[in-house]
Amino acid sequence: MLQQFDERNRDLLVNINGELIHRDQAGVSPFDSIVQGGDGVWEGLRLYEGKIFRLTEHLDRLRGSARAIAFEKIPTHEHIIGEIRRTLEANAMRDGVHIRLTLTRGEKITSGMDPRLNQSGPTLIVLAEFKAPVYDKGGLTLITSSVRRFPPDCLDPKIHSNNLLQSILAKIEANAAGADAALLLDKDGFIAECNGAHVFLVMDGAVVTPHTDACPEGITRQTVLELCASDDIPHEVRRVSLTDAYRADEMFCTGTMGELASVVSLDGRTIGDGEVGEMTRRLSALYLEETAKSGYPILE
Repeated sequence: MLQQFDERNRDLLVNINGELIHRDQAGVSPFDSIVQGGDGVWEGLRLYEGKIFRLTEHLDRLRGSARAIAFEKIPTHEHIIGEIRRTLEANAMRDGVHIRLTLTRGEKITSGMDPRLNQSGPTLIVLAEFKAPVYDKGGLTLITSSVRRFPPDCLDPKIHSNNLLQSILAKIEANAAGADAALLLDKDGFIAECNGAHVFLVMDGAVVTPHTDACPEGITRQTVLELCASDDIPHEVRRVSLTDAYRADEMFCTGTMGELASVVSLDGRTIGDGEVGEMTRRLSALYLEETAKSGYPILE
């Protein structure tokens, strides 16, 4: 699952506070809160044939996260959409694009943690790249990480923060084990999510996913649950243990960057028959149909 450089991205223009800058010259101030303490929020968006899937939901989550950590200034949806559009047009992008949207608290007058030092901001970064879904659709191998996801009484996962150190540490463990990704548990030992994706199991014909007490409110996750409801697929949100995963008929991950991808091995156990399962294929097809027929038309 190591991503590769796409030659089409060699001369990308990155949008930083409305200024379009070549990727080799793009940067933020060392006094920006994102550098000083990872003080920012972000969203991943995907462009399908001129439309961004679930754009409003992503922008709502961005705004909600910024409000939760007391940003004084938050750009309007209209402003952000305008900057995304400018970035896509400048890079001649229409399809097969992933957009990393970052909003920081802005620049500080001197280095330090105190948000009162942020007297210029926020900083809005729009990074759009040609990027296919990053997960191996033939089947992923996971290991369970020693890193635990924070519960809400430590750090509420509803805040979609740029501080991704838990995920990075878990990914280091997965890399060392030769796995594609890592599975993280909550403080009680139940499954939370992967280092960069939500998790679903298929058990006796029903689709099961963990609650979001210890993981973000995933937009692709919610889309899958809605597809289950509209297509009369039994589904349930509940606590899920590792044993549930080991004996599941199927397992798959979801996320904007990777869409849906089957998991065929976890901690050395083969999941199901070790192949992409029927329910995973069915929901993957429904998801692609949904992205094709809906989305925010950001380009003409």
